[in-house]
Amino acid sequence: MVFSRKDPYAGYNFRVEIDSIIRAGFKSCSGLETSQEAGTYREGTDKSLGMRKIPGLLTSSNITLGRGITDDRELWDWRNKVATAQSPSAYRKNMSIVLLDDAGDEKVRWNLTNCWPTKWTGPTLDATADEFAIETLEIAHEGITVENGKWK
Repeated sequence: MVFSRKDPYAGYNFRVEIDSIIRAGFKSCSGLETSQEAGTYREGTDKSLGMRKIPGLLTSSNITLGRGITDDRELWDWRNKVATAQSPSAYRKNMSIVLLDDAGDEKVRWNLTNCWPTKWTGPTLDATADEFAIETLEIAHEGITVENGKWK
């Protein structure tokens, strides 16, 4: 039996697509995570000594995006609209995080629904440092689906 070796994709080659925001490039993306609590259950007539484990609610972590600050205000404007609107849900967007191979071809796409920015953090400014000014945006969402993944 011959096994073919599959190298993992590099984590540095990705893009983020947000509805109607087209100029945002990102340095980092974290928080792609879902989890589910395990609830316990036991019926009064159950003679076993153990508890049954049943699936609880599915939760997803917020996504944190980091990028160098430029004069592009689209992300700030989106955050500000959500923070100040009487109906913030009107500003929810769908988002995709796309992992690319070294040739730039799309390999895995994580689609997130009903996204909205919950937190914006400005850069740490230090006159003695040789660093870029990085802003972060934390985004809440209501679910993840995966496309193009050939996971078994």
